Amino acid sequence: MGGKADDATPLPAPPELVLADEESRTSLLRRITEEGGFAFVSSAEKAAAGDLRAADAAREMAWEQLHSGPWNEVVPAWRDAYAMACLHVAALRDGAGDRSEAIRALDMGIIMGGPLLRPDLDAALQRIMAQPLPEVSERQDSPERLVCEEDSKGLDLTEVLRILPKKSLSCKIVEKRSSLSLERFVSDYFLKGCPIIISGYIDGWPARTKWKDIEYLKRIAGDRTVPVEVGQNYLCSEWKQELITFSQFLERIVSADCPSKLTYLAQHPLFDQIKELRNDIMIPDYCFAGGGELQSLNAWFGPPGTVTPLHHDPHHNLFAQVVGRKYIRLYPSSVSEELHPYVESMLSNSSQVSSVFHFYSDNKIF
Repeated sequence: MGGKADDATPLPAPPELVLADEESRTSLLRRITEEGGFAFVSSAEKAAAGDLRAADAAREMAWEQLHSGPWNEVVPAWRDAYAMACLHVAALRDGAGDRSEAIRALDMGIIMGGPLLRPDLDAALQRIMAQPLPEVSERQDSPERLVCEEDSKGLDLTEVLRILPKKSLSCKIVEKRSSLSLERFVSDYFLKGCPIIISGYIDGWPARTKWKDIEYLKRIAGDRTVPVEVGQNYLCSEWKQELITFSQFLERIVSADCPSKLTYLAQHPLFDQIKELRNDIMIPDYCFAGGGELQSLNAWFGPPGTVTPLHHDPHHNLFAQVVGRKYIRLYPSSVSEELHPYVESMLSNSSQVSSVFHFYSDNKIF
């Protein structure tokens, strides 16, 4: 016999998805009470006892607090509270057999929640993702399934020059080396502030072959929720952000045909969120040339036509092109004022001369 659980019916949470640290849970609820979140605490207690409706209500209350003002002014306790509510929702959804909603709740907790319960979120995701899925028949390779790099290699030079900014190849070309020791990298380039292209360094990454297969990406990360950007770039008036599954994102990449609806993933710690993709890459030794720790590890996925306005970052960058091609134009810091940076503090690292810098991608993925 089978049946469907009603949302109002309390469901027992699987023990392995309940918060591991009871002391942290109690402390967090005390902090939320001090912030006036009495209704949240009441709903959270009911959610812990197996009430799905209360779990959804608690998550909604915390979500409203996250959007009550500028992100940097959100009380940290409410971010942790949102993560707690997501854990409860995930436990109850998974217990009811709704795996996809459970995964989405946990991803939202990772993306929007605080750090206190991050280990619990990761552990819950690991357990759910390890559950066996129904067997599906293997699909045959097709042009839509594989992202083929050979297409980009055969692109006509005339077409490339037509797309690139005018006179974009008239200046100094960045030096390229096929092998370079860390010592030479530091002495000849890093300390001198000179850019360098190191070819072939990431050829051994599993991502170099695996990420050409859309079906692989869907299998590994298809059900995961990720934040994406929609629009030609973040300076356009129609630009916006959305939360969609990775499978939905990949489908948009394949079918991208309108610049205003271009969807891409940028500046998101994807590898921290989806460990399976992190296993496909390796951090180069060059990242530690400055003697400090790695500042951030981000991923970019996008369709042809993705453009990033001219800007500067707060720290050094090592950019690894896994699949496809990109065109990058660099300017020395000495000409910063001539590139007319925005005066607004939020955009002060971006130039108003939006046509001088392009990421040029002629492939469907990355």
